[in-house]
Amino acid sequence: MLNWETLLSATRYGHPADRDPNRSDFHRDYDRIVFSTAFRRLGRKTQVHPFSVNDHVHSRLTHSIEVSSVGRSLAITVYHLIKKYLPQYFNEFHFGMIVQSACLAHDIGNPPFGHAGEAAIREWFRKNRNSAPLKDLSDKEIADFENFDGNAQGHRILSKLEYHFLDGGMRLTYATIGSMVKYPQLAKYGSPTSLFSTEADLYRNTAEVLGIPEIAPGKWMRHPLVYLMEAADDICYSILDVEDAIELGILYFADVRDMFSYLCGPEVDIDKEYQENGMNLRDFLSSVRGRAIQNLIDDVAVTFVNHYEEIMNGTLEKHLTDLSRSDVMNGIRIAKRLGIERIYPDRRKTELEVGSYTTLSTVLDAFVNGVHDYRQNGRNSYRADRIVRLIGQAKIGQSVTTAEAYHQVLDFVSGMTDNYATYLARQIGGLAMGL
Repeated sequence: MLNWETLLSATRYGHPADRDPNRSDFHRDYDRIVFSTAFRRLGRKTQVHPFSVNDHVHSRLTHSIEVSSVGRSLAITVYHLIKKYLPQYFNEFHFGMIVQSACLAHDIGNPPFGHAGEAAIREWFRKNRNSAPLKDLSDKEIADFENFDGNAQGHRILSKLEYHFLDGGMRLTYATIGSMVKYPQLAKYGSPTSLFSTEADLYRNTAEVLGIPEIAPGKWMRHPLVYLMEAADDICYSILDVEDAIELGILYFADVRDMFSYLCGPEVDIDKEYQENGMNLRDFLSSVRGRAIQNLIDDVAVTFVNHYEEIMNGTLEKHLTDLSRSDVMNGIRIAKRLGIERIYPDRRKTELEVGSYTTLSTVLDAFVNGVHDYRQNGRNSYRADRIVRLIGQAKIGQSVTTAEAYHQVLDFVSGMTDNYATYLARQIGGLAMGL
């Protein structure tokens, strides 16, 4: 069984930090994430609806902030239910801050255009497997790219790229890193994954410190707090994707009435709330959202306790939101069904996602081939030299492996905002058309 004494380790990646009398180690993790450039760029990355002209629609940034808020409240609720199992020196605010930080960073590795962007990257590498730049990569190396996942890119950002490049990254605590690794298996075993082979040794060290066993080659048990991070994400995207769809005129009150009736419970008269808010959906949502989320937090916390032994033994495979059979969780099931049937197939969204494939293909064609040329010819190739300068990594030449060089290309490409990826593809395409 996993042990909280090691699971809550404040040991850091890379180098130990000086003590701060005003902030705990876990508060410092949160601050480092907030001030990172990777986190800031989430403000111009798609949550569900690309390039929305409605300022009330969520970006990855607003989504991540909301998930972190729910995650903190959920963790504190769970803390009080399992306090007898936890170290006496560990308080609820430290416990909550670990989950809050993990939630804040859970989407930090997502590429432009959200899940469509992930799919576009995977498809490009699969289609170009036999091209000159990729043909010499091993099956293990190409698997990182063919199974590209924003979760694995997020782990790479936190542990290697931001602040201290290739030297511990953000140098977060092992507890925070472990709590955000949603799928602790290497990409070579398929997608979804939270770990590339290039960071395998880093995570293996993390798991050893946290006392998380490797249950199969390249696959580990989950950190228990991952379940809380995952549940907070489930709660937020289910409810807030519906809110965005209402803002965009995809859904109306009649579509969501039963959903919010379940979420808010019998103590809230949904029809009365709607009438008292002047039948204004935005005001209605503002008045019932808090009650709905609080009910879900309470329900998930109880579900965590009910499955505590499975979680601590590493045998629980389902989401906490899928395990509950309460009335309140019926609201989440309705929300997910609305997502599948009404929100995600929206025509404008689909059109923009199709366009994202062309955008990212154009960018990857230019940059992967450019880096391949640079590694072959160095500064003798004017175009390749300019591409490497644009990426901004001095270590992309012969000093690293070919696989690491292409990971650094994806560090650049996946870090782009939707706007910048579109702008750059147009620039590249325009130049190509003019030649």
